[in-house]
Amino acid sequence: MKRIRERIILFLKGMGMGSADIVPGVSGGSIALVTKIYEELLASINAFDLEALRLLLQFNILAFWKKVNGGFLLTLLLGIFTSIFAFSKAITFLIDHFPIPLWSFFCGLILISAIIILRDIRRWNLMTVLIFPLGVVLAYFITALPMMVLPDHIWLTFLSGAIAICAMILPGISGSFLLLILGKYEYILTAVNDRDFLVLAVFALGCITGLLLFSRVISWFLKNFHGLTLSFLSGFMIGSINKIWPWKKVLTYRISSSGMQKPLLTENILPHVYLTETGEEPAFLIAILSFLIGVVLVVGIERLAQSFSKE
Repeated sequence: MKRIRERIILFLKGMGMGSADIVPGVSGGSIALVTKIYEELLASINAFDLEALRLLLQFNILAFWKKVNGGFLLTLLLGIFTSIFAFSKAITFLIDHFPIPLWSFFCGLILISAIIILRDIRRWNLMTVLIFPLGVVLAYFITALPMMVLPDHIWLTFLSGAIAICAMILPGISGSFLLLILGKYEYILTAVNDRDFLVLAVFALGCITGLLLFSRVISWFLKNFHGLTLSFLSGFMIGSINKIWPWKKVLTYRISSSGMQKPLLTENILPHVYLTETGEEPAFLIAILSFLIGVVLVVGIERLAQSFSKE
């Protein structure tokens, strides 16, 4: 009974990751970190090595499944994909029609998540303190980058996949946002629509390579510099709020693959000047309520996880 309950909770955590991944600028890695499955997720990804490949080629499926923590990964992936298919239209609708409450909700979620992660640091020193603002500045810099225009070379497609997939396990920034910066978002989307299997295969290969390499880098830092890594990741999450700040003034637009006009360059502005700059209501009270819902949700998940771990 306890094992079934643990699987259900893991499935729900996967749904939380999937919901976050749908939103451009929000990473499922943030949800994994705050729900205490981040390190197990990294360890499971790292288990895909030469020994795992050997077991698979020998058709020793049971040993392979056990080595890669298959039950954990399958349950998590089922939750992620269930959320993507179930909520993608709803979240897209909210982005288009109620962006301020949605972004406010995720601001609250990310801010309280970063605070909870900082609380998990057992030993503080000068380096731990200093690396936090470094994470903030780096994330802010990345989210402020203009969109590049890269040629459609096959090796750049591979590289784009390797870079974008890092966002899956790096809390704070989404893969779709990194693809947008690299100028490959529409290119990959077009490849999906046109069923260009060569481009998709190269992109997928880049994703697999980036995931296997980057997960090992993060795992090494967590193992050898646990406090420093958590401090950096928390700062990175805080800095990424620059991307999802609810009140923005659009400076330039781009045309999407579907022919729709989408914001390209935006400028963050304060709520009290939002009406003057955009002619739209800032919806400040609704934004505060949404922010608090995000905070309460994360605190509730964290308390629930603590109560189950004590049983």
